[in-house]
Amino acid sequence: MARPQETFNKKEKEKLRLKKKQEKALKKEARKANPKASGEDLYVYVDENGHLTSTPPDPSKKIIVEAEDIEIGIPKREEMDEVPTDRKGTIDYFDTSKGFGFIKEIDSNEKYFFHVNGLIDEVKEGNLVTYEIEKGMKGMNAVRVKKI
Repeated sequence: MARPQETFNKKEKEKLRLKKKQEKALKKEARKANPKASGEDLYVYVDENGHLTSTPPDPSKKIIVEAEDIEIGIPKREEMDEVPTDRKGTIDYFDTSKGFGFIKEIDSNEKYFFHVNGLIDEVKEGNLVTYEIEKGMKGMNAVRVKKI
């Protein structure tokens, strides 16, 4: 039977492995000999501005926070007067065959897209309508369109 051949690459890998093992053992011995010096580098503190520092914080600047004061999640909504969401406008363009159109707002002259599914009443071009707006895929859309 033939002996397995050790290639140059295998020998080099074995040498590197032994070298790393020896370096690791040396580092371990150094840590055992001087444990305090290596341990100081491990601590990092956060100062009052949120920056990382190597010095411990000043105990006189300590702020005590009660557990009840911490709010997790959405804060409670404040009572506000209901703002009317109905807007007024006129039908600027309406294509019955395709089922969409545009409403021109009276106050700001902005145009909003609307679809037949958002209609409450039957409308045609020139009708005065009230509507609400919602965010759609391509911008703001008029919904719940009602004829005045």
